[in-house]
Amino acid sequence: MTVYMDKIQLKTNEMDIVDITSEVQASVSKSGINNGMVCVFCPGSTGAITTIEHEPGLMHDLPAALERIAPKGAHYEHEKMWHDGNGHSHVRASIIGPSIVVPVVDGRLQLGTWQQIVFIECDIRSRNRILLSHVFGE
Repeated sequence: MTVYMDKIQLKTNEMDIVDITSEVQASVSKSGINNGMVCVFCPGSTGAITTIEHEPGLMHDLPAALERIAPKGAHYEHEKMWHDGNGHSHVRASIIGPSIVVPVVDGRLQLGTWQQIVFIECDIRSRNRILLSHVFGE
C-alpha cells in the first residue's frame, strides 16, 4: 500500500463554506493512487469538513440550521475559560466533524452527482487554514 500526503491551503472568513472538491481530487491525482481512500483533516477545533450540494440555497440553509442548533448568542461555558466569543464555533465544528474519508476508484473521488466536499469555517474571525490530505491505496 502507498500513502501520499498533501496540504490544502485556504483563507477563510466566518461561516465560509468552501468547495474543496477540486483540491482534494488534485491531491488524489498527484498521488498516483488509483484505488483506495483519501482522508482530509482539519487541524483545529473550529473548522469542519463534510459533503453537501454546494448551491446557493444550501449555502443559506446550512448556516441557518447551525444557528438554530448552536446559536451565536447563547451561553457557552467555553467563554469562562477564554472570553473569545467563539464557544458556538467549537460546538458547531464538533457536531460536523474535522475530517472526511472518500473512496477512490480508478483515480477519481467516488462522490454522488450533487455531492461536493466542503470546508466550513465555524470560527468568528478570518483564518489561514492548512488542511491535511492523506491518500492511501494502490
